[in-house]
Amino acid sequence: MKKRQVSLSCALLPIIFLVIILFYSVQIAKLEVHIPIFISAMFAGFVALICKYSTWDELEDGVVETIKMSMRAILILMIIGMVIGSWILSGIVPSMIYYGLKIINPLVFLPITVIICSIVSLATGSSWSTASTVGIALVGIGEGLGLPRPVIAGAIISGAYFGDKLSPMSDTTTLAPAMAGATLFDHIKHMLYSTIPSYIFTLIGFIILGIKYSSSGEVDTVQVNEILSALSNSFNISPFLLLIPVFVIGMVVMKVPAIPGLFAGALIGGGAGILFQGASLKTALYSLHYGFNGNTGNPMVDELLNRGGLNSMMWTVSIILCAMTFGGIMEKSGMLGRIAQEILKFADTTGKLILATLLTPIFINSVAGDQYLSIVIPGRMFKESYEKRGLAPKNLSRALEDSGTMTSPLIPWNTCGAFMMGALGIGPWIYVPYCLFNLISPVISAFYGFTGITIEKIKK
Repeated sequence: MKKRQVSLSCALLPIIFLVIILFYSVQIAKLEVHIPIFISAMFAGFVALICKYSTWDELEDGVVETIKMSMRAILILMIIGMVIGSWILSGIVPSMIYYGLKIINPLVFLPITVIICSIVSLATGSSWSTASTVGIALVGIGEGLGLPRPVIAGAIISGAYFGDKLSPMSDTTTLAPAMAGATLFDHIKHMLYSTIPSYIFTLIGFIILGIKYSSSGEVDTVQVNEILSALSNSFNISPFLLLIPVFVIGMVVMKVPAIPGLFAGALIGGGAGILFQGASLKTALYSLHYGFNGNTGNPMVDELLNRGGLNSMMWTVSIILCAMTFGGIMEKSGMLGRIAQEILKFADTTGKLILATLLTPIFINSVAGDQYLSIVIPGRMFKESYEKRGLAPKNLSRALEDSGTMTSPLIPWNTCGAFMMGALGIGPWIYVPYCLFNLISPVISAFYGFTGITIEKIKK
């Protein structure tokens, strides 16, 4: 078959179709995004065949190759599910939450809220679980102090997405380096350059806001005390359990590969569950597969802790496979490259290339309403351009997280934004100015791009 040159209008058709069907599914029909993405993938294949850009066999090969590139991330995600289940069973995650809540000080409530949510999200790898459980308790405390709910929500979201961005248990943290061709722990270490300054500025900002909104009201700590009581009654809370995450981090520092290192952490967590919580071997193995399933007597705590296990990651794995199918067809047919050509006409310097990388996920978060696509599509689009410029893949993966992950909760119709509004009881847009960490991160990343600071070249 004689292949035709890809036109921009035809290349944009699948993107437009994706935006329309995702908008209908998420905003109107309230459905999951998996089937709409897969339908869009088939539509993209239909366009490629009709326009004679590729044969079906070529498209199928492209899908398989793209999925193959994401298999390492999928394996890590499955192991992370095991880690979460065993670390909850063992009391590691409950101990982290317990000691985090104990350090609340009404004089510095907002920065402490950021820190507590950071601890919980680092432990769980989930911004959603953090906001919908501990976040709800913190909203009640903050309003008791006389603080506006949008400001409290901004502190909660900032802390929650700090962990979502850096935790190796977070799905986006594993997805971004998989798309860019970087390793998980190189990606995490490289993100520290933009994350630490953003976090410092965020804490300073909330200290200033705390002084501005401070009041002499008494703190209503009933909800926090209920959580502390449920945790201490259901688990053997011990500071010794915190040594296990320290050990796993130590393995990261010693450059132990992610898969065996994380799996060792999951097994150690299961052993700690038997030793510290009196769990049986059967229960420990169950937590690795199905996650923790317990009853603390507190619905909020149960919602936070009844999760994890290999099975819990299948939702994320399936959406990655659907997104990879769409991305594989778009790439193999040349349509993705055609769109990239138009964008890259602007990106004629390293600074402009990184700026384009930061702006594209924001656009996709806005029009497609899903943070996974905001990482997958730009990751595939810009990977070759970074290679041609001799830029290390971790520069791309960092930009994807600084933009795609960070801006997803700021857009009300994005799945992340809609969830945060529902969980924290806030209206559209009014909380966005206070999500300081989410707003600062892409700005610092863009600054690095234009100045060349922390931008690393490919090592020969």
